[in-house]
Amino acid sequence: MIKSISIFILACIFEVGGGYLIWIWMKQNQSIWIGLFGAICIVIYGLIATLQTDSFGRVYAAYGGIFIIFSLLWACFIDGFKPDKYDIIGSIVILSGVSIMMYSPRQ
Repeated sequence: MIKSISIFILACIFEVGGGYLIWIWMKQNQSIWIGLFGAICIVIYGLIATLQTDSFGRVYAAYGGIFIIFSLLWACFIDGFKPDKYDIIGSIVILSGVSIMMYSPRQ
């Protein structure tokens, strides 16, 4: 479980970070090098995701939930975004669902 969570976090850094770099390149007229580095980060994210040992469908569904939470955290710490109570409640619900999907005992 610790390995799986570590892979999720590493993948989040590259996916959300890469997307953010592309965002600021396009929205804030930054250097094309920022956008290219963002694209490279997204490719690295795709490679990191394959390190998960569960099935593709379950892993990518869970990534969706993890990325929502990580994106909100990124926005808080990088952009100064202030989540409201609905963001926090939604994140708790999402994290609960991801935990059930990924870490419930199965036959």
